Amino acid sequence: MSKIKVGVAGYGTIGQRIADGVALQGDMELVGIADLMPGLGLRALRENDMIGINGVKYDLYLVDGADKDAFRKYDIPIAGSFRDLLGKVDIMLDSSPGGVGAQNKTLYEEAGIKAVFQGGESNAIADVFFHGYANYEKGLGADYLKLTSCNTTGLIRAVDCLDRTFGLDKVAITIVRRVADPGDYHRGLTNALQIDTAPSHQAVDLMTIMPHIHATGILVHTPVTHGHIITVLASGKNGRKITKEQAIEVFRKHPRIRTVTTTEGFLGNASLFKYARDLGNRRGDMYEIALWEDSVVESGNDIMFAINIPQEAVTIPETLDAVRAAMGMQATREEGTAETNRYLGIGKFKR
Repeated sequence: MSKIKVGVAGYGTIGQRIADGVALQGDMELVGIADLMPGLGLRALRENDMIGINGVKYDLYLVDGADKDAFRKYDIPIAGSFRDLLGKVDIMLDSSPGGVGAQNKTLYEEAGIKAVFQGGESNAIADVFFHGYANYEKGLGADYLKLTSCNTTGLIRAVDCLDRTFGLDKVAITIVRRVADPGDYHRGLTNALQIDTAPSHQAVDLMTIMPHIHATGILVHTPVTHGHIITVLASGKNGRKITKEQAIEVFRKHPRIRTVTTTEGFLGNASLFKYARDLGNRRGDMYEIALWEDSVVESGNDIMFAINIPQEAVTIPETLDAVRAAMGMQATREEGTAETNRYLGIGKFKR
């Protein structure tokens, strides 16, 4: 079977990681990446002779409006135009800034290719609002899929994990949200917390993906960069009690959930970021969400727990799941997510 040919639009925080993810998939081929400006990521790639992860060469294509001289200044080789790239791929993974993906969709339609959009785009851009575990089958054969945000992606993993085992009626969430990605300065230097109007979009988006669960939530912005923390209060279906031991048991089995404890030294988001670097993970990334076992508590029949969301990398596995669904590479969530996990090495520490 020939490999699925994939392109990536945008080589920023998410695009870099999507390109790496594709390059690691044995049944996909990274045809090229596209961008507008020679940012630090592209300049670092050039210093590595345009060789990314797994020894794969990342050919660069320029989008309309790009200044070729700016790329030549840094001796960054150009393989062609964005339209050239579209003529070579089966599917585009669009990680352009919010709103740009909607403009790119017209080009995808003209080229007759499929596309997957990141969480920053409007839900209206896609045929399916997608999550690899919660609604994989809805994405089968779809032309345009849109992922959930980083917070919602990780949140749904944990909620879906409990729901499939026990059944849930509702969840209430509190999100302590990092204010910017590492290296971002556009939000300024702050020493304050900021609360959003409830309910948070993550709760609304969860209900869109999982309409049988009622969700509500509060979000607080914090002046940190290494990950979000979400607390979840989950209610079992028809008042069913979920015990701490039962919850921890199913969390431990989930490939994309890393269960940790504070007594082991995982005191917060910074501990997890450092651990990912100590593991030798590229860019200090972690695909799994972390769930603190010593945060799991019973509240009557409800269960409460806390998870960490590594915002830069958490959506990458679900992006690759979306390729598998859209291209019909695997027919079920079990098969599709298992292949993604295998190539990314997700869950290997559990074996």
